[in-house]
Amino acid sequence: MNWEEHVAIVTGAGSGIGQAIAERFAEAGAEVVVADLSQPRGEAVAADLQARYHKGLFVHVDVSRAADCRALTQRTVEAYGHVDTLVNNAGINFVKPTLETDEADWDRVMNVDLKGAFLCSRYALEVMVPRRQGSIINVASVHAVATLPGSAPYAAAKAGVKMLASALAVEFAPYGIRVNSISPGLTDTPIWQDYLSAIDKPDEALQHWLDNIPMRRLQTPRELANLVLFLASDQASYITGANIASDGGALCLLTGRPPYTIKPVEGKLDR
Repeated sequence: MNWEEHVAIVTGAGSGIGQAIAERFAEAGAEVVVADLSQPRGEAVAADLQARYHKGLFVHVDVSRAADCRALTQRTVEAYGHVDTLVNNAGINFVKPTLETDEADWDRVMNVDLKGAFLCSRYALEVMVPRRQGSIINVASVHAVATLPGSAPYAAAKAGVKMLASALAVEFAPYGIRVNSISPGLTDTPIWQDYLSAIDKPDEALQHWLDNIPMRRLQTPRELANLVLFLASDQASYITGANIASDGGALCLLTGRPPYTIKPVEGKLDR
């Protein structure tokens, strides 16, 4: 596929997964809009992409604000003429018991994670529909399917992100626009490292998580970026409305890794 005239917007591209996705598009040859709330981080990523690939435009955006999301699409069209791919990656999270979670906590997560994905999609679709082509990829989470205590707002928001992709896929398929979501498992990002540094037994915590991932390792941001690039490419031309888990098999595991070795019991379990 020729990426030279492809234009991709990546929200939350100032660090972590979003940065890796932006880098992967630029490496492939696409024009990339680095959209982020943090101007220093976003500008740094865009400058790095310009230095390495001669690609990368930073646009400051608060995805929870409709005016910012509209301006993001307008700035992209002004710079490149169109939008081919939107990656709704911007998101926030916290862990807090539900009885300590207040309305402001709930609204903060919903406004960024779910409302932001809707608003960015809403304005990108205005540009994609007349051209009868485009791809939107929502970054959901394994929390859209299975979750943990203290994660109610995040899990609800990510389930909404997943279903938003499904709803848009159905509505806009007649216009040649594909919409999918991906559900990352644990990924080695700065947020994950911050989490480990904030708990009292980081080594035990890491081992616990690895024991419950069949592949026994964390995902790299690059691996997730490769999946996004595939979904945006012509090779995925018949894939829409899908949610693809990239979690090392974690969602397939019925329970925690058992502390024993399974021996052959052929014939003894027949009913």
